[in-house]
Amino acid sequence: MMPSTARSRARERNSVLSRPEFMSLNQPLRGGSGPSENRGGGVGGGGGPRRSSSIRHQASQQSEDAGDGVPKADKRDPGKMPEEDCMQLNPSFKGIAINSLLAIDICLSKRMSVCAYTSSSWGGCRSMVALLALTGHGLTWIIGTIVCLTRSSTLAGQEVLVNLLLALILDVMTVAGVQRLVKRKGPWEMTPGFLDCVAMDVYSFPAAHASRAAMVSKFLLSHLVLAVPLRILLVLWAFLVGMSRVLLGKHHLTDMLCGFALGLFHFSLMETVWLSSNTCQTLISISTLSWSPFS
Repeated sequence: MMPSTARSRARERNSVLSRPEFMSLNQPLRGGSGPSENRGGGVGGGGGPRRSSSIRHQASQQSEDAGDGVPKADKRDPGKMPEEDCMQLNPSFKGIAINSLLAIDICLSKRMSVCAYTSSSWGGCRSMVALLALTGHGLTWIIGTIVCLTRSSTLAGQEVLVNLLLALILDVMTVAGVQRLVKRKGPWEMTPGFLDCVAMDVYSFPAAHASRAAMVSKFLLSHLVLAVPLRILLVLWAFLVGMSRVLLGKHHLTDMLCGFALGLFHFSLMETVWLSSNTCQTLISISTLSWSPFS
C-alpha cells in the first residue's frame, strides 16, 4: 500500500461527513442532481428523505394540475355524488310539510283518475265525464253568452250578459297567465286537446274548468231568480265539473280547490267593477258598429 493512499483513507475516516448522522448529505436524491438539493432538510437528523419525497410529491401534483388546466379544487371525486343529488340531513319543518302534502296530493289524484284512459277502472264512463267537462269549457260559455246577448232585447238582460262575458274573458286570461307562470304538469302525462290549446288551458294549476264553474254558478245565483232545486243543481254542476277534470287525470285535487277559490275571487272582482247599463249599451254599440259619439 502506498503512503498517499493510506493518508487519503485516514482523512476520509476522520471527515465529519463520514459520521452516521451526516450520511444523508452524501446520498444523492432519486432522480435528483446531488446533495445540494437535500442539504436544506437533512441537517436536522434523519428527516431529509421524507422532506425531499414530499417536495417531489407537491411538484408532481402541481405539474398535473398545470397540465390538465383545471384547478385542484374543481376536480371532483367520480364516486362522490353532486350536492344537489344528496339528501338533506336536516330539512326544515316547512319543507317536510310541503313535500308531504304534495306527495299526498299526487297519490290521491292518481287514485281518483279512474277515467284517465279507456283501460282504467271506469274507462267506460270516460266519454260521459268528458261531456260533463265540456259544459264548463271556456269557449262553450263565451260562445253561449254572445249568442244569448244577440238575442236579448231587455236592458237588464244585456247588462247581466255583458258583465258575464267580461268575467269569462277575465277568467280565461287570468288562469292562462297563472298556468304559464307555474307550469305544473298533471298527474298523468297527457297531450292537451285542441280545445284546451285554443282556450290556453295547457297546464294543470289552477284548474280552469273549476274556476269557471265556480264563477259562473256564483254569478247566476246572484243575478238570476232561481228556484231552490235549480240553485242546488247549479252548485252540484259546478262541483261535478271540477271533479270531472280530476277523474280524467288532467288536474290534481289542489288544482281543483285553487280553481274554485280563483273563480270566487273573479266573481268578487267583477262585482266591484260592475258596468252600468249605459256603459254596457255603449260597448254593444261599438261592437255592432252602430255607435255614434255625437248622438
